[in-house]
Amino acid sequence: MKTRHFLTLNDLSVEELQNIINNAIAGKLRLHAGQTVQTLKGRVLAMVFEKSSTRTRVSFETGMAQLGGHAIYLSPEGTQLGRGEPLEDTARVLSNMVDCIMIRTFAHEKVVRFAEFSRVPVINGLSDTYHPCQILADMQTYVEHRGSIKGKTVAWLGDGNNMCHSYINAAWMLDFKLNIACPEAYCPDQTILRTASNHAELFNEPCSAVKEADLVVTDVWASMGQEQEMAERQAVFAPYQVNRELMTHAKRDALFMHCLPAHRGQEVTADVIDGQQSVVWDEAGNRLHSQKALLEFLLL
Repeated sequence: MKTRHFLTLNDLSVEELQNIINNAIAGKLRLHAGQTVQTLKGRVLAMVFEKSSTRTRVSFETGMAQLGGHAIYLSPEGTQLGRGEPLEDTARVLSNMVDCIMIRTFAHEKVVRFAEFSRVPVINGLSDTYHPCQILADMQTYVEHRGSIKGKTVAWLGDGNNMCHSYINAAWMLDFKLNIACPEAYCPDQTILRTASNHAELFNEPCSAVKEADLVVTDVWASMGQEQEMAERQAVFAPYQVNRELMTHAKRDALFMHCLPAHRGQEVTADVIDGQQSVVWDEAGNRLHSQKALLEFLLL
């Protein structure tokens, strides 16, 4: 059987994506009911981090422990990757020792190349182009609070970044409308945008994108590796801040999400992220449950 990888949402069929979301919800309910399962007993996950992490590391490490397996944290400084070992060689070696590999890195091409030489499933824990694990958690969170996202309207505000790209993938797969409001110079990749067909649309003005939205989502204005651009980005993205006034243009019961970490007073105001419409903390916690379901899908 061909090894399955999870580099983008497109590596799943629509049915598989929906099953992972449903299994994540079911697994969460079992855990909260005190029921434990050891479906991955004896399995080992290698976690390769070239970017710092809180939620990704803790959720994967905890998930493997709860499922009876084990996770190994690997950084460039503590491995031969940091001394120039070819990526292909590391992939060959690790995949002969572990059952699954998660990579959190910069260039998406690294994840793709790693998967090409791996004998075991490779998971994209984040790259500069996509963040598919976060989208699993976001979709789980929406379903838990509002039911199916099919036919709903999601507004994305800010940078057309890796999160935006993964939302574009989700839009056509789960059949919702994605309104993207971003400055012209920070629009999402046009090739990725075209894959969504009529499920995604660009807006220059935030209020128009948010109008009657069921879900409003944003992210930091400067991602890891872009810190030197912060001053410039703050000026450009200021009109795209998600604040209380902007949320009044969405539906009254609209939800707010943010993948974290957040900068209150920049991309979102405190009264929104800490307000009643925010499901950010459920969203963050669901990284654990959605990734457990993903690991089971890839390994069982």
